[in-house]
Amino acid sequence: MNYFISDIHFFHERLLRNSDFSPRPFKNVARMNYQLITSWNAVVKESDHVYHLGDLAMHPKYEKGSEEILSLVKQLNGTIHFIKGNHDSRAFFKYLEQHDPWKSEGKQKFYFYDVGVIIKFNHQQYYLTHYPLLIGNNDKIRNLHGHIHHYSVPIGNDVNVGVDAPERELLEKKLPFGTPLSENNIEEIYQKKQAELERLKKR
Repeated sequence: MNYFISDIHFFHERLLRNSDFSPRPFKNVARMNYQLITSWNAVVKESDHVYHLGDLAMHPKYEKGSEEILSLVKQLNGTIHFIKGNHDSRAFFKYLEQHDPWKSEGKQKFYFYDVGVIIKFNHQQYYLTHYPLLIGNNDKIRNLHGHIHHYSVPIGNDVNVGVDAPERELLEKKLPFGTPLSENNIEEIYQKKQAELERLKKR
């Protein structure tokens, strides 16, 4: 199974009190980090693949490498595909690659992409990027993205998979904070977003 998430922002204390966004509901980053890991592992099995669409953490040592961040990432289940966000660096991706916990077994837990990756599921092609793509109405490809907190791009083919994304409110069953979205979640959000935009057009 494939899962999708973006903008986890481990250690980003400012998001707990930033007036520009709705603050994340935690007293400190330790509690936020714990919830992010718990929600992830509640749905993701080791055999699953998770696409993280940018901005993994905000940390003083994030640029070059941090054992603190690595220790959290190693707790996350599944094979993880990292797409570079504006707060990520190639140096840190290199650090993760060098410390891949499955390397000793001749396997790879971490994969890295500078711009994005195209995958297919549910008979549909998806372009996974950090920044939203303004592709408009297009039957051939949809865009899963992050970057924008608490805002939904008003394009039906763009689905924000970020931790704080309002698209999550379209799901019939509310997910705990930090839960990666499944392929079925993505399809449900897509269909409901299309219907909502169509309804707004008719006003």
